Amino acid sequence: MKILAKNLSKWYGPIVGVNNLEFTITSGVTGFLGPNGAGKTTLLRLLTGQLKPSKGSLFINGQKIWNNHVILEEVGYCTELDNFWDYLTGFEFVSAMLRLHGFPLSEAKKKAREAVETMNMQEFQNKRIGSYSKGMRQRIKMAQAIAHDPQLLFLDEPLNGMDPLGRRSTIDLIKQFGEQGKTVIVSSHVLHEVEEMTDTILLINHGRLLAEGNIYEIRELIDTHPLQVTIICDKVNILTSQLLEFEDVKSVQLNREENQITIETISPEKFHQRLPQLALENNIKIQSLWSPDENLEAVFDYLVR
Repeated sequence: MKILAKNLSKWYGPIVGVNNLEFTITSGVTGFLGPNGAGKTTLLRLLTGQLKPSKGSLFINGQKIWNNHVILEEVGYCTELDNFWDYLTGFEFVSAMLRLHGFPLSEAKKKAREAVETMNMQEFQNKRIGSYSKGMRQRIKMAQAIAHDPQLLFLDEPLNGMDPLGRRSTIDLIKQFGEQGKTVIVSSHVLHEVEEMTDTILLINHGRLLAEGNIYEIRELIDTHPLQVTIICDKVNILTSQLLEFEDVKSVQLNREENQITIETISPEKFHQRLPQLALENNIKIQSLWSPDENLEAVFDYLVR
């Protein structure tokens, strides 16, 4: 399905939610990326017919979205916020959503079972949602979003609260939907999660479209700035001396007491490719590695500047 936005704006009184957006999205997985408050959720609510544009237009397959129930029947939506009837079981919740969607009782139960199994929630389907963990609530929301086999999926922070196994299986499922020809929009503020699902993104900040297209081309803009990486390992002196030999490593800060080093590199891709080999050659055990600069809010700071 094809989504087209023309001069799209939404205001809340004096507050601008999204401002003069123009984009086209076709089948496959597309990531909406931006820090918290960027306008991603407002955009998703416009795309799912919950909000009427203040200016401009939104089309799905050439039809306007607002107040168009025929188009909205093809939409699945997993919200960021939890808003359940906690006394229902997971299975009852998904079945009820399908009944509201117009399916007869027997078909609603059948589709609910299939969706629950797809999200690996069959073990917990007869427990009340009020007893669910954050990750379980997230998976049951995903189940209701996919239960009616929509051609257009909007997923707002779908991995929020999931354990590593749940995240991995959900990422694989989202990629599978894109390969099947569905149009999937994933909104997130976590860059590396979206990178695992797609290389097509829209970067949004303060309600404006900052950049769009292939994620690797956009990362080239980011990677012209030094990336900071912190490593905890057992041979910090050896790793420090090895890293300082490379021109793209601009600085190394050593903390022997914590067995920790913090480096700055102007070539993150080369650094990440090189590090495993250095660790192997020098028998260095790396306990942890993280980069505050790879948080999407840091990325946006770079791009806005």
